[in-house]
Amino acid sequence: MKVIEARGLTKEYRGRAVVDQLSMTVNEGDIYGFVGKNGAGKSTVMKMICGLVAPTAGDITLFGSAPSAQPTARVTEAADAPAPGSAPAPRVGAPDPLAPDPARRIGVLIEEPGLLPGLTAYQNLMAKALAMGIVDAPGRCREVLRLVGLDYVERKKVRGFSLGMRQRLGLGMALLGNPDLLLLDEPFNGLDPEATRSLRNLLVHLNEVLGVTMVVSSHVLDQLDRMVTRYGVIADGRMVREMTAEQVQSECGESLLVRTGDPARTLAMLEESFPAVAFRMEPDHAIVLSGALDAEAIAQALRSSGQVILEFSPRRRDLEDYFVSLMEGRRHV
Repeated sequence: MKVIEARGLTKEYRGRAVVDQLSMTVNEGDIYGFVGKNGAGKSTVMKMICGLVAPTAGDITLFGSAPSAQPTARVTEAADAPAPGSAPAPRVGAPDPLAPDPARRIGVLIEEPGLLPGLTAYQNLMAKALAMGIVDAPGRCREVLRLVGLDYVERKKVRGFSLGMRQRLGLGMALLGNPDLLLLDEPFNGLDPEATRSLRNLLVHLNEVLGVTMVVSSHVLDQLDRMVTRYGVIADGRMVREMTAEQVQSECGESLLVRTGDPARTLAMLEESFPAVAFRMEPDHAIVLSGALDAEAIAQALRSSGQVILEFSPRRRDLEDYFVSLMEGRRHV
């Protein structure tokens, strides 16, 4: 099932399109890495998905519901569906007026979590749970605190929390209503390596064990690389490309860097011996090989031809360079 399907999504402020005819698809079970530079439009897209900002044009389908049946100006994260048999079945093809609002199935953490510093972690969760009408609010709040690893500080006031603890509590606020979809905007910002790893592991657990679909925007690409199943790359408000994690890994493929005492002779020999391999001479005269590589055969050829090998190292294209090239390429389209 497509959890999010956006078509022609546009948002203008004072005549300037900050999101421009964007199309986006997030499938059930995805951890969708939303990648783009500051100001590319990521946060605005996420706000339109959850109903905090109304689009200027285009439409968004959530959980397969018709665009006309969706909210345009609010989001909450709770409420169970009406009990079976509590209302007549809707006509085929017509929206059910008693069906759960799609936005009520979304948990949101965009920008900084809205926390009350004078209250404890438990009190912050309770305030929201009561406002949402959650059944057994105390039990659910304690369950969420255990889930995000804050049960040991449930009575500590938030003003004394570290940034990582605040991020965890913000995630807990988003999880209160058992959402099917999480929208997380830069959740790793400002976290130390230990807190980042802990939060990443928690998100993977929520996805794999509880089946929560996620859209995660982040500049911390090495963390996304460890958890994301699909990517969307945005530049200047437009979607540049959507791809799977496997496609990214394939396109950031292996290469081989070779340095010898006579690079010109080495290059000529390698080109003649390995016609299926692509070669590139770097400004410092290192030779980069890519394509169908057999490192052992290449090393043997170098030794057999009497080359003095100064460096022979496998390399992988840097993930950051890869995404920057996609974003920069968009500017010249």
